[in-house]
Amino acid sequence: MILTIDIGSSSTRVALFDHSGMLVPGSVVRQARAFRIAADGMAEDDPQLLLGRVASCLDQATAWAAQHNHQIEAVATATYAMGLLGIDADGTPCTPIFTYADTRSTDTAAALRQAFDEQDWWERTGCPLRPGYAPALFAWLQRSRPAIWAQVARWLTIGEWLYLQLFGRADLALSAASWTGLVNRHTGQWDDVSSKLFALDAARWSSLTWETPVQMGLSAAWAGRWPALRQIPWLSAISDGIAATLGSGVTDATRIAMSIGTSGALRVWLPHVPRIPPGLWCYRADQRHALLGGATNAGGNVLAWALATLQLDAPTLDAWLLDPAGADHGLIVLPFLAGERSPGWAGDITATIHGLRGNTSARDIARAAIEAVTYEWATIAALLRLVAPQATEISVSGGGSAHLPAWAQLIADALGLTVAVSSAAEATSRGLALLALQSLHPTAALAAAPAPWSGRHVPDDARHAAHRNAMLQQRALYERLGYDLE
Repeated sequence: MILTIDIGSSSTRVALFDHSGMLVPGSVVRQARAFRIAADGMAEDDPQLLLGRVASCLDQATAWAAQHNHQIEAVATATYAMGLLGIDADGTPCTPIFTYADTRSTDTAAALRQAFDEQDWWERTGCPLRPGYAPALFAWLQRSRPAIWAQVARWLTIGEWLYLQLFGRADLALSAASWTGLVNRHTGQWDDVSSKLFALDAARWSSLTWETPVQMGLSAAWAGRWPALRQIPWLSAISDGIAATLGSGVTDATRIAMSIGTSGALRVWLPHVPRIPPGLWCYRADQRHALLGGATNAGGNVLAWALATLQLDAPTLDAWLLDPAGADHGLIVLPFLAGERSPGWAGDITATIHGLRGNTSARDIARAAIEAVTYEWATIAALLRLVAPQATEISVSGGGSAHLPAWAQLIADALGLTVAVSSAAEATSRGLALLALQSLHPTAALAAAPAPWSGRHVPDDARHAAHRNAMLQQRALYERLGYDLE
């Protein structure tokens, strides 16, 4: 069996997968979590609590595996992207985990865009000079938290911190580093401009290698706690976007992977990206592959807000989402409850509902909000297809489509592309298992274990035309409020 650790933004999950890449029924252990947030844009995680969640899940998973006589062959780990923390000279955390959702660096990001050519930076690193990436975070810390900045002896990704605790040493996978916005996507090494700007010498970062490093030999305390994991390979942590893409069945450029969780993301797996379309990011996965895509802060969080605030249940909204009687709600929504990432990168934008009338119902508002999120994804998909025109199908995974089954058809109608819904439980974890199997057995091909599908949805031409018109109205409101990418 392959044991997987998925450290997500809403929960930590540990599971077992067999050699065909299938989830072992009953093996999933999870603990919910939430970022510490505040009105000033703070979105932080706690490194010690994160370690505790992982350890607790591993306790339960290894006990379950032993009870069912499952032998664990390897461990693979993924974490949510762009989580960074600093440790002092003694190896003790002196910062929280700063997450991708933190927007306190909005002003310093704007200052960086004044000082540097953002498009040049974007092409070089694959990431814009915006909140949610390390350059803006580091500039903000230098300006507003100089004492903390000076105390940091070394910067770590979440996976490095975890493995440093478990093994006493840590390596850094390129895919995890690439998400920081500090890596040159062409060379696969730390970006020279960034290193000089923030005085990031070799002592303050791990070295980078093209391949995913492997650790073995848990430190004594953990080896006694989990003897089954003591002397087996642990693949160094990678970013969850890589794992989710592969786990949803996207192993080439003919499909776009879409993950619907708290947020949303669309990605395409490519051998090379010569130029990045405006609004997207591009991360290196390894020496042979890049991940081109866009992520939104809007996703399942908007669904959760709509159900709670408007006092609706999911089945009621699901039935209303495609009902012709609700098509003339007349609402335009900007669904930015947590700011915007791709494609406009307006980190301080707020949500807007335009067109309320006396007969507007709670169902109308909820439907319009879900449509608005979907329109953001449609914009990203159109940009992706500028580079990968052969991508004519969307592979959808994640809890959002499970909670609201009609959303898959709405996505097909809005994007004008066929949608295949993955029935693979825990797509991110499945991707980890496939990568571990390929690492252990190099002749294995990722495409040889196709993802199972629960259904396919073909776009309706009339609804697609109506959605295209609604998208133009949404875009016009966005620009009128002054949120256009600058």
